[in-house]
Amino acid sequence: MIQPVIEKIILGIDPGTTIMGYGVLRVKGTKPEMIAMGIIDLRKFGNHYLKLRHIHERVLSIIESYLPDELAIEAPFFGKNVQSMLKLGRAQGVAMAVALSRDIPITEYAPLKIKMAITGNGQASKEQVADMLQRMLHFSKDDMPTFMDATDGLAAAYCHFLQMGRPTMEKGYSGWKDFISKNPDRVK
Repeated sequence: MIQPVIEKIILGIDPGTTIMGYGVLRVKGTKPEMIAMGIIDLRKFGNHYLKLRHIHERVLSIIESYLPDELAIEAPFFGKNVQSMLKLGRAQGVAMAVALSRDIPITEYAPLKIKMAITGNGQASKEQVADMLQRMLHFSKDDMPTFMDATDGLAAAYCHFLQMGRPTMEKGYSGWKDFISKNPDRVK
C-alpha cells in the first residue's frame, strides 16, 4: 500500500550523453501529478567534458527550481561499446553527484523494471511508456514532448512513486450487497 505523504517531489532522470531526459512528479497523499518534464540537450557540445559541465549546471538548476525530496535515475545497461558505456556512466554520475550535494536520496532502477512498472511489459517501446504515462497522469497530447527521453525521465519518477506501495481505493466494495449496506442513502 502506498504510504500517504503530505507532499513529496520526485525527480526522475533518464541519463544520456546526447539527450538527457527528466520528469518531476508531485505526490500529495497517494496521488501523483506531473509538474514538469523536459530534456537537457547536449548535442551542441563536441567535448565530453563540456557536456558533463552542462549536465551539472542544468541538473542543479532543475533541483533548485523544483526542490525534489528524492531522485530516481535509470541505471545504464551494459552495451557492446565500452567507451559509450563509460561516457554514459560519467553523465549519470554527475547527475547523482549534484543530487548528493543537496542531500537528496537516490534510487536507481533498471530500464526493464521501469518499463514493467509503467506498462506491465519490460520490453515496451518508448512510445508505449509515454502513452501509458499520459493516460495515468492525465496530461494532454499537446504536452507530449518531442523527445521520448523526457517521458523516460518521468517514467523513472513514476516507477519510484509506485515503490511507495500500491494505491488503495478510497471505497472498495465486494459486491452490490456490500455497496448497499455502506451507502443506504444512495439506494431507493
